[in-house]
Amino acid sequence: MADDEQRELFDGTFIDKKKMWEVPQYTESEMKRSIVDETSFATIFPKYLETYLQKIWPDVELVLQKYKCKGELNLTEGSMTVRTTKKSWDPYAIINARDFIKLLGRSVPLQQAAKIFQDDMSMEIIKIGGFVRNKERFVKRRQRLLGPEGKTLKALELLTDCYILVQGKTVAAMGGYKGLKAVKQIVEDCMQNIHPIYGLKRLLIRRELAKDEKMKNENWARMLPSFKKQNLKRAKRKQVRRTKKLDSVSPFPPAPAPRKEDIAMETGEYFLKKKRKEKSDGEGAQPAPKKAKTEKEKKKKKSKD
Repeated sequence: MADDEQRELFDGTFIDKKKMWEVPQYTESEMKRSIVDETSFATIFPKYLETYLQKIWPDVELVLQKYKCKGELNLTEGSMTVRTTKKSWDPYAIINARDFIKLLGRSVPLQQAAKIFQDDMSMEIIKIGGFVRNKERFVKRRQRLLGPEGKTLKALELLTDCYILVQGKTVAAMGGYKGLKAVKQIVEDCMQNIHPIYGLKRLLIRRELAKDEKMKNENWARMLPSFKKQNLKRAKRKQVRRTKKLDSVSPFPPAPAPRKEDIAMETGEYFLKKKRKEKSDGEGAQPAPKKAKTEKEKKKKKSKD
């Protein structure tokens, strides 16, 4: 019987399981020909990184020279360019060099960005600016990802074995493929108003279950925490209220306020006042001519006398 770490082949020989899944290293001696065509990639960087990149650029060129690549820094256009040379032998080195300058453009330190040339290392730049339109809400959710004194981000780095840097409207991550997948999921959920603590709990439970040999081949869905939104009813109520308000609003402008005369006409007081005025005017106009006649008569009598 073979050991747990060994596997028996059809011809009776044994092979080590650990060596079976190891990725063999690619050396320059195995490459018979150099790369003929020139390949180049360029990326832009923000203006505040000009002085920093200008200082570290000699070290950047030294890193690229190890892999037979060449780099150029253009301060007028604000761009970095990498290209292959005639001595380039690794066809994937230019892809790593492209990721290398991308990380430098997102404020990743030089020593950390240089690790991208390792075979078991990959990178992901997650854009988080398009999830939220409100600026204040975006800042709050980004701060939630960092946590108090950066503890949430540090816990995420420890659980995924990745390097994570939050800068502006992007999140730069470096690590293995499985770790990057988990980081991207948690970051996107956080920007969609799902707290990162749920993702961290899932990672912790998965790590503990993976250690248990009995639970390796079982379904873990029932043991993992699931996030449920609790404010769906409130949102539906708000939508119903808004629709009711929109239905009650008419497209026509509001009617003008009624005048005093209009109110009096409706009640009938307007017409009663007219009749009273006519009566009062008629009573006051009758005695006036009598007085006038008496005065004229008196004047005539005096003139006769």
